[in-house]
Amino acid sequence: MTDEDNTEDAGAEILSAEVTASGIRLDKALSDAFPTLSRARLQALLAEGAVSKDGQVLTSGKAKATCGTYTITLPPVAPAEPQPENIPLTVLFEDAHLIVVDKPSGMAAHPAPGCENGTLVNALLYHCGDTLSGIGGVARPGIVHRLDKDTSGVMVAAKTDEAHQGLSALFATHDIERTYIALTRGTPNALSGRIDTQIGRSLHDRKKMAVLKHGGRQAITDYVVQKTYGQPAKASGAPLASRIACTLHTGRTHQIRVHMASVGAPLLGDPVYGSGAAAIPVRAILEELNFTRQALHAAILGFVHPVTGEALRFETAPPADMQALETRLCALD
Repeated sequence: MTDEDNTEDAGAEILSAEVTASGIRLDKALSDAFPTLSRARLQALLAEGAVSKDGQVLTSGKAKATCGTYTITLPPVAPAEPQPENIPLTVLFEDAHLIVVDKPSGMAAHPAPGCENGTLVNALLYHCGDTLSGIGGVARPGIVHRLDKDTSGVMVAAKTDEAHQGLSALFATHDIERTYIALTRGTPNALSGRIDTQIGRSLHDRKKMAVLKHGGRQAITDYVVQKTYGQPAKASGAPLASRIACTLHTGRTHQIRVHMASVGAPLLGDPVYGSGAAAIPVRAILEELNFTRQALHAAILGFVHPVTGEALRFETAPPADMQALETRLCALD
């Protein structure tokens, strides 16, 4: 969105207002306090975790309001309305309410400053016409969650406001199955485990996310090392690279990239969090393949259809560049 969806993007607009009436539904109180936002938009923002009071994130519009200052973080909106573009899409599922696609690496989820064209939104506007849900704002129609531009894999977008609200609620309560495949430098000390930390803006570089001791938002990733490559010459050494399955229980910006780096196994090719050089044989493979993106693929997405109640689950293989990288890594053994 991120590789995970997040409302803390650079350029986000922060709104604050006082609520003076208590005891009524929170979404109703907020619609009175923020007259420029529709009640449907506020419900979606609540579901996305974009509303807070006294530092506490609020997600239920049905909750009772209390008096005080409420803050809403609006996602950044591109200055121009995105235009439909005839960009081929790999559609895994589509009905009247939502569409599931296998997003290629190199495609941004939605327009942003410096990346106004060639996004998934541009492609969806061409494919779906004007049926995309508008709750996400002018620049983000239909977008409920997102993957980083250079992360490939399964994404769902909403075609109706009902589906958008339902999907946003599922993501907010983490009732979504999400598993990613990552190719990493080295391997964690434990071959499986749970990483449970706070993630927020780095105190040293505001363009990066980081594991924080204080502040930030809880981030939980389960991981399993599926395969290692390049066994070390010394028994005490670590493998040169690994294939790791990461299951998300929260959806913070760059969560997997930050978490894997925090346990000593940054993603191969990651230009931001892949600090430190890979072993010479691995570095040679990356250079030969010109692999310069994070080796991360959203392989599995499962959820209950928010309108029909149908259980849906989609799984795709990593794209050709990651498969080529893995093939070359296998040859190290």
